[in-house]
Amino acid sequence: MPELRKDPIIGRWVIIATERAKRPDQFSSSAQGGPPENACPFCEGSESHTPHEIYAVRKAGAAANTPGWDLRVVPSIAPFLGIEGDLGRSGKGLYDMMNGIGAHEIIIETNQHIANMADLSEEQIALVLACSNDRIVDLEKDKRFKYVLVFKNYGWVAGAGRVKHSRSQLIATPVNPKRVKEELAGARQYYEYHERCVFCDMIRQEMAFKERVILDIDGFVAVTPFAARFPFEVWILPKKHSCDFTSLEPSQRLDLGRIIKKVLAKLKKGLNDPPYNYILHTAPFRREKMGYWKSIDHDYHWHIEIMPRLTRMAGFEWGTGFYICPLPPEHAAKFLREVEV
Repeated sequence: MPELRKDPIIGRWVIIATERAKRPDQFSSSAQGGPPENACPFCEGSESHTPHEIYAVRKAGAAANTPGWDLRVVPSIAPFLGIEGDLGRSGKGLYDMMNGIGAHEIIIETNQHIANMADLSEEQIALVLACSNDRIVDLEKDKRFKYVLVFKNYGWVAGAGRVKHSRSQLIATPVNPKRVKEELAGARQYYEYHERCVFCDMIRQEMAFKERVILDIDGFVAVTPFAARFPFEVWILPKKHSCDFTSLEPSQRLDLGRIIKKVLAKLKKGLNDPPYNYILHTAPFRREKMGYWKSIDHDYHWHIEIMPRLTRMAGFEWGTGFYICPLPPEHAAKFLREVEV
């Protein structure tokens, strides 16, 4: 019989459709589809094909916008939001408006033509994490911005485009995203009632029962959520409580890079290199304001969500806000635990 499971953070209901369930090894969707690849503007030696870099990790003596780099950040050539101007808040009757102000950057994660982050070294992934940290810290200085979302689209189905070069995106927004606000509100409500972080409680329970734990290494844990929205959805969380990704110590970035690589490698090997989306959820910027975000340091917990694109949403999901997951997360976790990488 199908199960209805409630997400303990935001209260969203998910249907675990056991009657439609496949075996874990029946899920397979390669990221290699889509149109033919264009010439790559992100490889070393193609610097003239991108806007001028904002940030780079370069070898000694290498000039900006030339070869000799390990990682680069450039503005998007098709930004969702523009960096120039003011917010210009206004209203038209009951409708609120503002100018499309923000920042949209591309983190080119390697100078080599590698598509999947799973194929980068742990050290290179740690370098990407350090870059994300530095860009968030820098963008926080701009008082127009409230949030920075770091995300990755891998594979055509996941929105990666034609070029198969490992990269992530960073978008700074002048408002807090609805999905993050739902987590913030749910975490605060739980804290007000229990005086504990809901994420920390979740980690403790998952560690105690272990049926949804995939990896537990170096201060981080990878789990399939109890109310997983998608087959093989994975969350990576620090076991030590922290609301800000930017509070991560430099020495911990290699540890985080190690577990990210292992999770992505298991997904690649076990599911035939599937397309996926990867999202970093961290606390929003806190500005000085009376009564604002009073408990966020205690109630919120940053984390990474990885969502393989193996199913499609249809009318019921769009109409209700429910998700239908055709694989119990316990089965997905067991399968991924057993994939040797």
